[in-house]
Amino acid sequence: MKKLLVTGSSGLIGSEVCVHFANLGWEIHGVDNNQRAVFFGTAGDTRWNQKRLESTIKNFHHHEVDIRDRHAVLNLIPTIAPDAIVHTAAQPSHDRAAAIPFDDFDTNAVGTFNLLEATRRHSTGIPFVHMSTNKVYGDAPNLIKMKELETRWDYDDTAYQYGIAETFTIDQSKHSLFGASKVSADISVQEYGRYFNIPSCVLRGGCLTGPSHSGVELHGFLSYLVKCNLEEKEYTIFGYKGKQVRDNIHSYDVARFIEEFIKNPRIAEVYNLGGGKENTCSILEAFQIISEISGKPMKYRYDENNRIGDHICYYSDLRKMKSHYPNWNITKSLQVTFEEIYEAWLNRSK
Repeated sequence: MKKLLVTGSSGLIGSEVCVHFANLGWEIHGVDNNQRAVFFGTAGDTRWNQKRLESTIKNFHHHEVDIRDRHAVLNLIPTIAPDAIVHTAAQPSHDRAAAIPFDDFDTNAVGTFNLLEATRRHSTGIPFVHMSTNKVYGDAPNLIKMKELETRWDYDDTAYQYGIAETFTIDQSKHSLFGASKVSADISVQEYGRYFNIPSCVLRGGCLTGPSHSGVELHGFLSYLVKCNLEEKEYTIFGYKGKQVRDNIHSYDVARFIEEFIKNPRIAEVYNLGGGKENTCSILEAFQIISEISGKPMKYRYDENNRIGDHICYYSDLRKMKSHYPNWNITKSLQVTFEEIYEAWLNRSK
């Protein structure tokens, strides 16, 4: 039986990957120390997800390891001897990073480096998949010519009719400290791939979402928005008139792409992993969708100050992914994704 090591296994993407590969017959080794509860308080706690995995996956093994602990990571990988590694653990908040800069950098940059070096020392033949972020592009996408529509912003340049491609610059822009720490991790994964010939990729995620997300205000856009609607809690829009656009991809489709990559890995690849233009929505449009599902109007307030380094409009150009892995596509529509998140919050509130 093949063994998969998943860091951040109790999080949104990590848990989805665990379930997906368990269904494919893999033995799963999850690495998580519930650091989200430290970063975000009780609302970010993911122990419930850990318990779900332990109770539903027969061959699941939990490892209470902090990826910042170099000695523990160096010992863990040869002990497990995995056939592939999926690294999803992170300090994930664009905004929170400025308040906890050392925790952010040590988790995102140093933690990733610990895993890479441990992998290299054990075996350079293990596929290494890293969840990066579109924040590695900083605020450079805001320099693209835009047009303002009734409920959203959109690109007004035919060069970006399909969205942002992997060739887009990551230089000379404001990233936020989170974006900077993720750039370090992103480049480190690429370098270990090229320098040591390790099969590897970085997935620059757009708005990753799904029913297993413990969304909070500082991280988890759709999950938190849906939760606010369900609980009739006020949601705060930060700038751009609420017309800022994101492409949303369901965690299941992320796991499916990771499966395709591990089956046929490449060296030091970069992919912009999002929902693409068809799965985009603005905040205002998201309000409308969830209100139609729940029957509840959205309560919100507007703060004219946008988040530092935030994107006005961002959606991923999926053409490279689809050309390299033609068996992969988006299977979960935006509407279905909203409905699943809503049902998940309803069930958790019972």
